Amino acid sequence: MGTKDLKEFDALPNAAHVDVYVVAALFGCKPPTVWARLRRKELPQPKKFGSHTRWNVGELRAALNIP
Repeated sequence: MGTKDLKEFDALPNAAHVDVYVVAALFGCKPPTVWARLRRKELPQPKKFGSHTRWNVGELRAALNIP
């Protein structure tokens, strides 16, 4: 995951998951801000995959109002 996912975000299926760096780029901030916005419930809740935290693409699109 990473910049490749950001470049291909529009092509990713809604069921895909992306990391905090992609979320930060989508919302125009840095990873610490993503975590702060998450605590304030301003972003969709991520899911844990082992030790990795990932956000669902479909939920991010809804938060960004992208059809």
